[in-house]
Amino acid sequence: MTDHYAVVGNPVAHSRSPQIHAEFARQTGQDIDYTRLFAPLDEFAVTVRKFRDAGGRGLNVTLPFKLEAFRLCEPADSAIDAEAVNTLTFADNRIRGDNTDGAGLLRDIQHNLRCPIAGKRVLIMGAGGATYGVMHPILNARPERLVVANRTLDKATRLVAHFKQFERFAMGGVSAQPYQQLAGSQFDLVINATSAGLRDEMPALPAGVFAAGALAYDMVYGKRTPFMRFAADEGACVADGTGMLVEQAAESFMIWRGVRPQTAPVIALLRAQGKQ
Repeated sequence: MTDHYAVVGNPVAHSRSPQIHAEFARQTGQDIDYTRLFAPLDEFAVTVRKFRDAGGRGLNVTLPFKLEAFRLCEPADSAIDAEAVNTLTFADNRIRGDNTDGAGLLRDIQHNLRCPIAGKRVLIMGAGGATYGVMHPILNARPERLVVANRTLDKATRLVAHFKQFERFAMGGVSAQPYQQLAGSQFDLVINATSAGLRDEMPALPAGVFAAGALAYDMVYGKRTPFMRFAADEGACVADGTGMLVEQAAESFMIWRGVRPQTAPVIALLRAQGKQ
């Protein structure tokens, strides 16, 4: 019998998740159907429960509902740290919530892009939900130093304080800084967790922050953002968030189906389609 899953969001028509999960199902021989589910901004919980009551087995959650999903479910540790949920599982009249964003990002950076985080100087730009979702996994990877930069310093300071219990994993410390304070510092890994690229805008990153051989990673996928162009001009290696998109989906698939699909062919497929 076919099991039903979907990605829920507003908007959601642009989501590549149905294609990704269709490829995963084909690979692994899983009998699933995966669709897009539009939720009105004030009816997220109603939409989720209707899908579950109609026999749905699970949902991926995209913007702007990850925080609301956290309040709706029984969160796993990954979601508690992030205070956000991107994967809902329905079983035994319970709604379980996970956050696979951090695991997806780490696998893309460390496995696919072969950039180990241990001992590296890491800069994350942005202090919103995307950064909350990846902070603990990045710290767990034992960077030498981790800096969170944001236009509003108070917001970055609150984020760093939220993860204070994990700061011991970074030998050189964890700190919040405004962009202008980054001048004179260098980093081995710079992650853009802001949405600036969606608007073709560039965070206020000063020149000279990329160390030799640095990786510049933009969570925005499917386009070459101003940040990526800036980083390339500065001599950094650049990557968009296509790999993270596929890897976090694979983590969700594993939670739901108990089998981990191969991600490399799906990443290659999406990149090839993006060049057409």
